[in-house]
Amino acid sequence: MKNLLIITLLALTITVQAQSEKSNKSTTDKQAIEKLIIEYGDAIKSASVEKVLAVFTKDGVLIAPGAPTATGQDQLKGTYEYVFSAIKLDLTFTILEVTIDKDYAVVRSESAGTTTVLANNQSAPDAYRELFVVKKEGGTWKIARYMYNKTK
Repeated sequence: MKNLLIITLLALTITVQAQSEKSNKSTTDKQAIEKLIIEYGDAIKSASVEKVLAVFTKDGVLIAPGAPTATGQDQLKGTYEYVFSAIKLDLTFTILEVTIDKDYAVVRSESAGTTTVLANNQSAPDAYRELFVVKKEGGTWKIARYMYNKTK
């Protein structure tokens, strides 16, 4: 009876420790993913194509409304060069949900701010909904797929 109690307590201790380690890893991953989305927001605010490309996987995909799908670094580069030559984005991202499953995660967010047309310097309020699929590569989270639409 005493041995059974010791084995049960040992098994319970191991289970609690494993859950704690999993929770700590999940918290660390969530923080890294949230940081990634903030980095993306900073990259578009600064209109830096290089910084945008750095947060995407090599085979990253952008699905934007009314535009062709951009697949891979070359197409992403061309798309963001075009966007940054036409408009200035000043958006703040709010992360609504992060769901993690091993080396993939889904992030749902909203962003709001202003868009300025560079040709005439006209600014207007803007708001979007976003869905990111992020992937952990070599221990680093990157954007693998990104889709958004306007809410205003």
